[in-house]
Amino acid sequence: MSPPPKPMEPEERAAIQRLIAIARSDTGQSRRVADFLLAWWNADSCGGFDLTHLWGVDRAVAEDIVTVFCLVARLHHYPDTLGFKTDFEAILRDWRPHLATTGDGG
Repeated sequence: MSPPPKPMEPEERAAIQRLIAIARSDTGQSRRVADFLLAWWNADSCGGFDLTHLWGVDRAVAEDIVTVFCLVARLHHYPDTLGFKTDFEAILRDWRPHLATTGDGG
């Protein structure tokens, strides 16, 4: 049995928070970031993430996505269990409003 993963690091939390802010804004990168975050929350309902979307975001944003991807692989937790439920519900309302009304998003 492997040891439990170490808790979320401050830089990982900061990366998630920066991505949430981008997903909640209205920029050319917002949809791509929202797609990534919602794929983490519930890919079956919210859709997956096309890795080529990384080509359409700034390098710093791509690095934050990679940081969060590594966190997801390490922790094995959904974002709502890490304290981001309200943020992800807001992203769902912004980008997948049809799921927000049915409750199928998370």
